[in-house]
Amino acid sequence: MYAELVALYCYSYMAGAIPTPYLIAKLVKGIDLRQYGSGNVGGSNVVRQMGKKWFVPLAVIEFLLKGLSPAFLGMALLSQESDTQRAQSLLLIAPLLALVGNNWSAFLRFKGGRGLMVVCGMLIALVPLLFATAITVYLIGWRLTHSSAIWALVALALLPVLALMPGGVFLTDWPNLVEMLQQGSLSEFRVYDPVAIGWFCGAIVGLVLLKRILSNSMIFPEEMSRKKVLFNRFLLDRDVSDRAEWVERIPE
Repeated sequence: MYAELVALYCYSYMAGAIPTPYLIAKLVKGIDLRQYGSGNVGGSNVVRQMGKKWFVPLAVIEFLLKGLSPAFLGMALLSQESDTQRAQSLLLIAPLLALVGNNWSAFLRFKGGRGLMVVCGMLIALVPLLFATAITVYLIGWRLTHSSAIWALVALALLPVLALMPGGVFLTDWPNLVEMLQQGSLSEFRVYDPVAIGWFCGAIVGLVLLKRILSNSMIFPEEMSRKKVLFNRFLLDRDVSDRAEWVERIPE
């Protein structure tokens, strides 16, 4: 089992580390995505530089390869584990490693994206109700304010709160969700241990926020204080307050 777990974890990191947005931009347009717009090696920067038509194929790859496959492979590997709590903890490490790989890719000198598509994929695979609730909050907030970064932060912060809600309504997997819907009850089944999903969601929040703050560069604009830049990175996911100035940057 240990050898299989090591293989799963290595696969998870390496799958996450494949810099899909970077490769698309490089192969199609011949540009280094890290030098354009936000400098983020992620879906939003691909759309700005390459056009909306690239969002769907990118999202499919990110969801399937980085979000879903580590979780599903982990489920298959640990399905016969008798200690359920241990199996859950071991399983949750795999998608987290994929997120680490995406955010700090060995193929890009440990630079990368923010991993929000990866987070969506892993949550869809593991806890669909938790994902549905968080993404609904994000979409409503974004629709009302057009501030994606802030509402992504709010949705992320909700994850561990929802995971620890009494009754475990957000902690079901797909088979149990179907069973609950068929029986008309959402209170009798709970698959994942709240503590395990709680620390899992806390780790997601920590990894995404760490990537926001560190960005892909610790070089700060000379005209701004370091404190202001770090605040902008934390809240707005960019160095400067002016969004247009940030997303429209090109190499000098």
